[in-house]
Amino acid sequence: MANTVIILDYGSQYTQLIARRVREQNVYCEILPFDASTEDIVSRAPGAVILSGGPASVTAEDAPPLSAEILDLGVPILGICYGLQVLTRSLGGVVEPSARREYGRAAIKITDHEGLFARVDSDEAEVWMSHGDHVSKPADGFRVIARTADGVVAAVADEERRIWGVQFHPEVVHSPKGPEMLQAFLFDQAGLSGDWTPARFVDEAVARIQEQVGDARVICGMSGGVDSAVAASLLYKAIGDRLTCVFVDNGLLRAGEAEQVESVFAGQFGYDLRAVDASEAFLSELEGVTDPEQKRKIIGRVFVEVFEREAQTIEDATFLAQGTLYPDVIESVSVRGPAAVIKSHHNVGGLPERMNLKIVEPLRELFKDEVRHAGLELGLPEHVIWRHPFPGPGLAIRIVGEITRERLEILRAADLIVREEVKSNGLHRKIWQALCVLLPVRSVGVMGDDRTYESVLAIRCVGSLDGMTADWYPIPHDVLDRMSTRIINEVSGINRVVYDISNKPPATIEWE
Repeated sequence: MANTVIILDYGSQYTQLIARRVREQNVYCEILPFDASTEDIVSRAPGAVILSGGPASVTAEDAPPLSAEILDLGVPILGICYGLQVLTRSLGGVVEPSARREYGRAAIKITDHEGLFARVDSDEAEVWMSHGDHVSKPADGFRVIARTADGVVAAVADEERRIWGVQFHPEVVHSPKGPEMLQAFLFDQAGLSGDWTPARFVDEAVARIQEQVGDARVICGMSGGVDSAVAASLLYKAIGDRLTCVFVDNGLLRAGEAEQVESVFAGQFGYDLRAVDASEAFLSELEGVTDPEQKRKIIGRVFVEVFEREAQTIEDATFLAQGTLYPDVIESVSVRGPAAVIKSHHNVGGLPERMNLKIVEPLRELFKDEVRHAGLELGLPEHVIWRHPFPGPGLAIRIVGEITRERLEILRAADLIVREEVKSNGLHRKIWQALCVLLPVRSVGVMGDDRTYESVLAIRCVGSLDGMTADWYPIPHDVLDRMSTRIINEVSGINRVVYDISNKPPATIEWE
């Protein structure tokens, strides 16, 4: 794809954020590990390269290197933090440990407003630092274009070779002028066009699907979530009636969701939708199970069994669509090593091999918010596009402890009230996820003249961009009051409501 930026990942926690900032400028980018082959990089026709930060010290013997072939690509290069240091060291400059490590906000003095700082309208800028080493001597051909208040090199430039480096993170919100710096690099120096829009993505994705699938039939698992909805819409636009969607009702959905899926996709859009009510199979298998990981594994296994049975009734199916997003792709090539298993995921794992199906992944280029923009471009209803994320195991992991039909109905009723209040108070688009958790705790209460001993419900609302990190959302007290009052008055079995104010990390968004 022309007009592409390649980000070489040296293990920074901010690498995905760099990609998001580039894409916010309507410039397509991809993340590759720092040791990606030159052939792989060249095959993507890069218009510019960004070197990410990273946790290593460039002075260490095992420090991740920079391939000399990157410097021979003849495209503009921007090094960020470790990226600056590895550029400097590779080209003959000197990097030394700092007398003190510098993390957090800092002010830099800009000494040259050409090039990288051409769009910054002041001589000083607030930036976010995160480094233990610093450039004590720039490589030949580089000149210093910004310093910190202590005189430490903050940015360098070699205009002849079109290479820039910064000792701070322009991609984070704590660097307010960061977008202007990235714009100057992308547009003024690299000459990129900024034409990667949702409409263009849809057109290109449809063309790729048609080329990959040909005349074959595709099966798509439909969950009611935005990812599967957009994937199905792209596939339908590309191959029409050769798409069959399978929706498995596991009995763990929220109130009205199964009906909504059928109404929108079978009724409104006319998709070939096979709806399977498998609630009895799931709930009987989950009877007596309290361990959250065991719940997930049971739900995943039963889902595969049900989906496979239904899919085998679809003749001539050759492909299975999966809702892989770009963060999943990035993690599969992460340079940071295997991540700790936080929880097992619920997907169609194993089905392609078992059913001898090929995989089509129409969303593998996109972040979550980009999926939503593509869905709007495809004409999906806003209530589908802006549906809050909902886990594959559904309400099973929002009931802490044993799952029973009675506890499911209690949680469904409370969840519906919370969703109604969130929407009626204009908070739905401000909150990333609003959910209820039914706790295995009972508390004493008083209703009228009677003493009660009933369940405790936790409400959790978080703000986030992509779910990788999240902050608890400060819902106005009067809204929380209405939620609590309505739940206790309208839902039999709950007499106490609490609000979860934990961030991610250290907590996860879901409780299980």
